[in-house]
Amino acid sequence: MASGDTALSICSDALILLGAAPLSSFTEGSASAQACDRLYPDLRDNMISRYPWSWSLIKLKLNRLVDAPTNEFKYQYQLPGSMLSGVLALFSSSSSSATSLNSGWEIYGESVFTNLEEVYIDYQASIDESKFPPYFVRLLRTAMAAELAVVITDQVSKADYYRSLAVGTQADNGRGGLFREAANIDSRGKPNEIIQDYTLLAVRG
Repeated sequence: MASGDTALSICSDALILLGAAPLSSFTEGSASAQACDRLYPDLRDNMISRYPWSWSLIKLKLNRLVDAPTNEFKYQYQLPGSMLSGVLALFSSSSSSATSLNSGWEIYGESVFTNLEEVYIDYQASIDESKFPPYFVRLLRTAMAAELAVVITDQVSKADYYRSLAVGTQADNGRGGLFREAANIDSRGKPNEIIQDYTLLAVRG
């Protein structure tokens, strides 16, 4: 179930964790608002990109561009602007029996170059905060508190505390704490191969 949160509410919750006042807007002119406005978008996208969250995965038929490539390929297809971390899988058909292609295509800039007549991809998108599930919002506001801690409180110990709460200790390699809890919740009912293959993101076919 989506939380209905916003970027502003998530950042405000992070500030409250640090004992600071919530924001009225990102343009209110306060040091807190400026810090949130600069730090939050990158943190959000980084947290989404770390794991194949079920609510962030999209399958899409790519639009073929009019201009032909100036290399060995016949066609180029436009990649979606919302894509975060590369093409997870590429197919020549929308059939449920289609298998992912590991060759015969390459990414140049914001396009896929290939000889395929049709191209479908699985990718991870940056989506609106209102669609984030509660377990991810909890992770994100805690991680944001870690990002803001030194700026707001001038206490490195608070940054360390909230970072360990969000993603665990250094030994967890950024996948402990609330991150692990959220990933465990999200993985229920998800095919194992999606999770196991996530670190093998393709940027070149």
